[in-house]
Amino acid sequence: MAIVKYKSAPVSTASPVDRLASEIFGPNISRLFGSDGLMDHGPRVNIVESNDAFRLEMQAPGFDKKDLKLEMVDDTLTIRGEQTEEQQKEDDRWTRREFSRSAFERSFVMPQSVKADGIKADYVNGVLQVTIPKSEEAKPKTRTISIR
Repeated sequence: MAIVKYKSAPVSTASPVDRLASEIFGPNISRLFGSDGLMDHGPRVNIVESNDAFRLEMQAPGFDKKDLKLEMVDDTLTIRGEQTEEQQKEDDRWTRREFSRSAFERSFVMPQSVKADGIKADYVNGVLQVTIPKSEEAKPKTRTISIR
């Protein structure tokens, strides 16, 4: 069973030509050119399922733990990250400055088989690791059957 569906609409950074090509050839045209269709600046996610839980791993390099926020509303887990670069010092002279803020948001619809009040998160070496336990009813039941 899949744990999530991508819920939030991706931010379109495509040029008008790219959008037109997608309208003519369909939304998967970007795959012909080596793109997987995810947002260019969205964090990548791995999801692993075990008998007891789901483990979601999200790349968020450069963010501090305080920059990340997880929120569960009804059946949707939303992960947000936002960081702002420090203000420029008066003696700094920028030749070029193209970034000062980065942010992302990813939402995942949880299956009914998860125990939402048991979700835990750790941030280690630029990777957010979210453990989502399964309810007892969702865990596989094993029993030994005797042979006669």
